[in-house]
Amino acid sequence: MSAGDRRCAAGFAFRPLPQKAFPCLEDKDIRDRLLKWSMQSRITAQAFGFDQQFKPYQKDEFVTAFFNDPNVNSSLKLLSASGQWTTLGSKVTKIEATLVPCTEISMSFFDRLYSEGIVRETGDIVKCYDDYYDDILISDELRKVLLLEDSDHYDIFSPLDRQEFLFCLFKHLCIGGALCQFEDAVGPYLETTKAFYKDLVSVQKNPETKEISIISTVFRVSAYDINGLCYPSSKSHNQTFAYLVVDSCKRHVNTLYHSFGGGLFTD
Repeated sequence: MSAGDRRCAAGFAFRPLPQKAFPCLEDKDIRDRLLKWSMQSRITAQAFGFDQQFKPYQKDEFVTAFFNDPNVNSSLKLLSASGQWTTLGSKVTKIEATLVPCTEISMSFFDRLYSEGIVRETGDIVKCYDDYYDDILISDELRKVLLLEDSDHYDIFSPLDRQEFLFCLFKHLCIGGALCQFEDAVGPYLETTKAFYKDLVSVQKNPETKEISIISTVFRVSAYDINGLCYPSSKSHNQTFAYLVVDSCKRHVNTLYHSFGGGLFTD
């Protein structure tokens, strides 16, 4: 099938880039952490190329074309209801694509966790009395600041801070999967967040000012077929997510996918 035959309404055609490596998913330490956090066998990243100039205002057309391109439809991974890896393989009739701000270039974004007493100077996370939020156990100040709007420290991250892709990644990793074993120290969360961010996001340096800036555009996406929600899962959950990270210069799009559940065990 030619590229012209594959074009959808917006004119975009896509091709898988299986040679693209994501070191964050191959690193032994990170794999061990993801296993501990009940995410290891339920998370994946893929890369695709596309053939047209992309502008952020085209997001709905771009994402619709992405899901319905035969090369994507036949290779985009997701977990079935039984916990088996499969591919999308269905005609997408509706999409939702939310622009996720992606401007942060430094992990100093999280220094406030130390200065505000969420994390001790040693890196240990301050404990608290057990609480629950949507069946998620909260036993420390980090999870409180991530999840509980009435927590004393919730406002150390502004609403705009909380929309940032860097924050979203950190929060997803901290909350983990259904059988997550939480860390006592913040270091593993920060190191893993940095590794994922580095692998997914593209940057460029201004030749005059030498300043680094992010050139990727990030969307959190969902897709529907004739039966309803089909991607990232037929069941909606804050920890079931899919992001498209678009590099318009290289004409590459990275996907990050996770389905909430019990790690190596099926639900």
